[in-house]
Amino acid sequence: MELNFNEIRELLAILNQTDIAEITVKSNDFELTVRKDVKGAERPSTAADAAAVPSPAPTAPLAAMMPSAIAPVAPAPVASPSAPPPPSLATEKLVDITSPMVGTFYRSPAPDEPPFVGVGDRIRAGQTVCIIEAMKLMNEIEAEVSGEIVEILVQNAEPVEYGQVLMRVNPG
Repeated sequence: MELNFNEIRELLAILNQTDIAEITVKSNDFELTVRKDVKGAERPSTAADAAAVPSPAPTAPLAAMMPSAIAPVAPAPVASPSAPPPPSLATEKLVDITSPMVGTFYRSPAPDEPPFVGVGDRIRAGQTVCIIEAMKLMNEIEAEVSGEIVEILVQNAEPVEYGQVLMRVNPG
């Protein structure tokens, strides 16, 4: 079984939309294991998990399958501040709304329609707050808490990463 880079991306997008926690794809040339963190679920730890070391770049067989225009990029160095500012009481209780996938962030359902939410808006749990487009699929992102939007950290039509904070909500 051979998978090209686009098929792997499609597999990851589909996996992200299911409640499957782990999948392994094996072929003669490579083995790909994907695990996702499922909230509230405990996964037993194994010796293989302890020995697993995350790799910053794809392995040689996977890199060979990638189109030449897509090359692994080393992460940019992060400058650490000399002394981080103490968190204020207001930011300690804020709840982050994060991106559950890699894609493009959209604040409204269509270019000519108003945004789902804005700073200062009251929201309820389960309310759609934005859309993430991934692989030509529009995925509505719903709030997990009720409260007030205090910050929107991403611009409309901007690419986002998995786990990136999109908005901050003051619950209550």
